[in-house]
Amino acid sequence: MQRLTQVLDVELAPAAPHLSLVDASRVEAPDASGLSVLVKYMAPRISGFSQTVKRQALVRPEGMAGAVVGGFYSLVSSGYPTRAFADAHEALAWLGRPEDESRALMNELNDLVMQQMGQSPLLGELHRVLRHRLVDANLADVARELGMSERTLQRRLREAGTSFQSELNTVQVRTAQTLLLESDAKLTAVAVEVGCASLQHFSSLFRKMTGESPSAWRARHRKTP
Repeated sequence: MQRLTQVLDVELAPAAPHLSLVDASRVEAPDASGLSVLVKYMAPRISGFSQTVKRQALVRPEGMAGAVVGGFYSLVSSGYPTRAFADAHEALAWLGRPEDESRALMNELNDLVMQQMGQSPLLGELHRVLRHRLVDANLADVARELGMSERTLQRRLREAGTSFQSELNTVQVRTAQTLLLESDAKLTAVAVEVGCASLQHFSSLFRKMTGESPSAWRARHRKTP
């Protein structure tokens, strides 16, 4: 969050008046302390941002994290039009950007993010698709949504040193971790939500990838300091 506030400084004077896009769609879990840091950063700088920012669109993630991120503007009163979106292309359209320009910008942004994360653009797109179809994820449908054949997707994943099943399992466990943190859902319900056939299968997969059981992981990460 401190690095984010450093980046936001580029929008203050002497920057020229401009439109602003803040992409927070990759936030995976709400962080109250992090949000507090951002609010404290923004409060004394609102007048400065009002001099340069003409309009700002915030791209939020889905679920509880999206509710927290989207509620940011209720905590900070800006002097310029603001709006939160679940879709980056809708956000850019609201900012008045043409569709072709928006698509090129988001492709470039996604590539830069994946490079910084040490993850290929292909895996980033694959994870995005898988997050929405964990219950019925299959190679054929995912490849079609990515605009390629099953064989091409498998080949590109091999070249990246991974496989469809491995990436599916990664997304299943990451999604489960978010559910374990954000809700009091029973483990069986979490297992069903991430597409595991049984609680035993889910627990085995979770332990294999994290080194501990789902219940132990939840207790450790939700423990009050």
